[in-house]
Amino acid sequence: GLILPQPVLDAPRHGCLNLHASLLPRWRGAAPIQRAIMAGDAETGVCVMKMEAGLDTGPVGMVERCAIGPDMTAGELHDRLSPLGADLMARALGALERGSLGFTPQPGDGVTYAAKITNEEARLDWAEPAKTLHDKARGLSPFPGAFVDVDLGKGPERLKVLRTALAEGAGAPGTLLDGNGLIACGVGALRLLQVQRAGKGAMAAADFLRG
Repeated sequence: GLILPQPVLDAPRHGCLNLHASLLPRWRGAAPIQRAIMAGDAETGVCVMKMEAGLDTGPVGMVERCAIGPDMTAGELHDRLSPLGADLMARALGALERGSLGFTPQPGDGVTYAAKITNEEARLDWAEPAKTLHDKARGLSPFPGAFVDVDLGKGPERLKVLRTALAEGAGAPGTLLDGNGLIACGVGALRLLQVQRAGKGAMAAADFLRG
């Protein structure tokens, strides 16, 4: 979590480059992949930027864009961006060595911050709209994992919700609408597809509901 001081940034002859997993200046900060999905963004990408003393404020040298599918999880997006970012950085270093890598200052408009995910923020509140909960669940999957507290007969325990699907249905928020994991939300309904109990492996929600 340390921002490098200016003497360190000035030490390399060509400055310091960083690969950041967003389309800067959107989602500067610690959790850009998770925040992009949680916000329902349809697109993100990777940027090679020249590092400054500020938090991801440096000018951008190269960009590669990537679509975010409506059901894509943070883990899946991470794995998609990894090879894109590696290739982009290799090309940027080659251009830097040739003296052909130019940098464009980030615009002042459109700045958002990808703050670290807090434990309480990962809790699902069924009073929220189904779309909001779906984006939160996939944005936090597989880590740290959105969760709900459930009582399975031995007191409340945490149940991670790793994969969901938007579905039709209505009822009091938090009501189980069928035997196949359909939960009523503040607006619409959400079907649980994959969950994980504490200390257990991930499993299909249908298997979990069968006991």
